[in-house]
Amino acid sequence: MDIKAGIQAAIFMAIFGAIISLWVGLNQIRSARGLTFYRLRERTMKRGWRLLWTGLGLIIFAFLAGKFGQPVAFRYFDVTPTMAPTATITLTPTITLTPTITLTPTITETPSTTDTPTPTSTPFIPPVIEALFESDVEPNLDAAFSPLQFSTVMENYQAVSPATYFINPIDDMFAVYSYNNMLPGVQVTELWYREGKMVHYNTYPWDGTTGGLGFAECNFTLCDGWEPGEYQLQIFVGLDWKVVGLFTLEGEPLTATPTFTPTPTPTPTP
Repeated sequence: MDIKAGIQAAIFMAIFGAIISLWVGLNQIRSARGLTFYRLRERTMKRGWRLLWTGLGLIIFAFLAGKFGQPVAFRYFDVTPTMAPTATITLTPTITLTPTITLTPTITETPSTTDTPTPTSTPFIPPVIEALFESDVEPNLDAAFSPLQFSTVMENYQAVSPATYFINPIDDMFAVYSYNNMLPGVQVTELWYREGKMVHYNTYPWDGTTGGLGFAECNFTLCDGWEPGEYQLQIFVGLDWKVVGLFTLEGEPLTATPTFTPTPTPTPTP
């Protein structure tokens, strides 16, 4: 690619990026006006104005690159002559061989059923829970979590016999993980789902260290009695989704059995 083509490509990319930034920024500002929560509305409005300024900057860059790009580039890069391509002689065959045997195509069996994976949506925090955020610490984009290990028993931040399939009755469920590059005070949110319906959530400012072992916990009372089904745990840092874990629970949960206390009856006195 020569200098002219490179500058043209940069101008095209800048104009394309400016259009997207302006369009998304206007949509962000328009949607922020209809939000109920003040903090969420202010954050969305700032994001929209930031995108508008970015789009304006890209337009200015495209204009300057189109007007001054080539002279500036030629000042730092020497122009080298390019040799004109030389026409090559194409030989025309005079004899065309005719095949004497034609292969008959074979029938390829087509499977009658194709397993298509079901689409999964990107995890997000509901606005009602986002409104409960207490921390103003910006999350570190490099924060990382290991895959979740589920177990009904935990010892020294280690999952005992981790699995993804469990049978009732159970009381506590632990999701153990390792983490790195965390910031103290950043908002962390844990969302527990059963068959796509939220059964428990926990959002709090991070009180751990920058790296180490951690866990999320849900018990019989918080998770609606551990009804059978497919459970999902989503962990967020700020609004950024970090890790998702799945496990299946089968069998009917324990139900409280009422006990009868005998009531004394009065004894007639002669």
